[in-house]
Amino acid sequence: MKVLGIGNAIVDVICKVDDSFIVKNNLTKSTMKLFFDENEFKNLLTNLKIEKTVSGGSVANSIVGLSQLGDEVGFIGKVSEDKFGSKYEEGLKKENVEYFYSKKKEELPTGTCLILVTPDSERTMCTFLGIAGKINENDVSSDAIEKSEIIFLEGYLWDEGEPKKAFDKAINSANKVAMSLSDLFCVDRHKPHFLNLVKNKLDITFANEQEITSLIEAKNFNEVISFSKQLNKLVIVTRGEKGAIAVNGDEVIESDVKKNLKIIDLTGAGDLFAAGFLHGYINRLTTKECLEKGTEMSSKVIQQIGARL
Repeated sequence: MKVLGIGNAIVDVICKVDDSFIVKNNLTKSTMKLFFDENEFKNLLTNLKIEKTVSGGSVANSIVGLSQLGDEVGFIGKVSEDKFGSKYEEGLKKENVEYFYSKKKEELPTGTCLILVTPDSERTMCTFLGIAGKINENDVSSDAIEKSEIIFLEGYLWDEGEPKKAFDKAINSANKVAMSLSDLFCVDRHKPHFLNLVKNKLDITFANEQEITSLIEAKNFNEVISFSKQLNKLVIVTRGEKGAIAVNGDEVIESDVKKNLKIIDLTGAGDLFAAGFLHGYINRLTTKECLEKGTEMSSKVIQQIGARL
């Protein structure tokens, strides 16, 4: 197998809202908020019209993108044996993703992410992790990891306790490790751990400009470049309308964004960028071509609703 993703198995519930909804519910636009109270989470949903329900989760979205590009891929993520859990599994199988997890009845339900899309196409996410956040080392198949060229992890998965053990087991069994830093708040919550991973454990790091700037507490983007060069590993940074950049030792490669796009929803832009880049990487394309493939994939997904093509 080419790429095995390990991440939160989350069902995305996509709704359109106006800015006042974001303000009224004390949410910060364009970020992800974790909900720990299932009832509070359900209350948010009560008056909303659901546009679309899709099997999601950041790394799962990337893995589906890779499958759509013709790569042999798999995914590990924890769901419960409930309506959303069955929907999740069906969604992956339909996309030719091998699912390395046997669901059973759990105390917590399958994880759900409410994606609120405002008129400016920004998405604000509210996540109730449910059982997804309880992934442990027994859920992670060493055999599947060892048979994969590369594993792809998400920062969202990183938490003290059981998910951390699953993470460590995966990294220790892997041939190569790629990870997405996932979210600015996620970086701020786990800064020392993430910094250690980027410096010592990861072969490839995906981040946006905000995330990596916060991670190393850089004052400007030149500091990000200097830090990345010293690592002697592959660091890919997406920079919104400034395009994307890859740093590999002393090599710095840039790629522009595609122009004149009709942007509808930015959900999944980073996930699909990672899919395009990893597709290029495992198929031995040049770093420039990898960046261009990532840009092409993210350009497609932001011109539609949802994080799947």
